[in-house]
Order: sequence, then C-alpha cells, then structure tokens
Amino acid sequence: MIDAQAEFTVRPIGLIHTPFADSPGMPIQAARSEAVGRVEVYAEYVPGLADLNGFSHVILVYWFHRAGDFSLAVRPFLDDRSHGLFATRYPTRPNPIGLSVVELVAVEGGALHVRGVDMLDETPLLDIKPFVAAFDHREDVRVGWLTGRV
Repeated sequence: MIDAQAEFTVRPIGLIHTPFADSPGMPIQAARSEAVGRVEVYAEYVPGLADLNGFSHVILVYWFHRAGDFSLAVRPFLDDRSHGLFATRYPTRPNPIGLSVVELVAVEGGALHVRGVDMLDETPLLDIKPFVAAFDHREDVRVGWLTGRV
C-alpha cells in the first residue's frame, strides 16, 4: 500500500520548445493549435525514440513549470463561472502535470518536430507516448459543463 503522504521524484527527459514565452496568445488546447514546436529529448533517452516515426501523433506528458499555486475552484478559460479544479484542464494543479496530443511531423536524432503545441517554451518533458486511435478514442462521451462550448 502506498502512504497517502508519499512523494515521488520525476526527472525531465527533455524540453519542449515552442514560440510561446508567456501565456497571453498561447493556444489553450493542442487540438486548437497549428503552432509548431520542437521536442528536445536528452541524449540518454534518444534510443527510446526508435520506431516512433511511424506514428502520426504523440502524447506529450509535461510539467507546468510556471504554474502558480493551485485552488480547488477555478474559472477556466472557456467559462466565466467557477468549477471544481478536477472538472477542468486548468494548469495550476496539486501536481502540475499536463498532456497534449500533437502531430508528429518528423523525428531527427533526438528532436521531434511537432505541430499543435499549446505549452510555454522550455516546458520540461516527462514522457512521450504514441497516440493510438483504437486505444485513445471513445464514442458517446459526455463533456459536462463544456456542452455547447466545444
């Protein structure tokens, strides 16, 4: 059993480079972005990129490195009302972990060229997973308070 107060250590495996130095003007979701970026994977992790170039999209898991303190009630970007933090994708969280599905344009050595970035420049990369439609797509989903907004 894991202790409820246990802490975990994560280490970046690279950096995500984007054209966004600050939040204003940055897309709020990858699916709404055409912005291009480059994912720099640190040398010791480059062998893990083998066979990734056969996928059209990847899931980037990253650390919201500039997120501030979190609140359990937030006003998200797509609404003017407050909602529970876990009913949103708001970046300030108890564990500021983000994920985005981006188009994989090319793999060149330890660099991934991607389209659809929605994170700040030099965001620490925690993991890369291939997007597989048969695993990641769901039919008949509900979108809660976002109904009619997305």
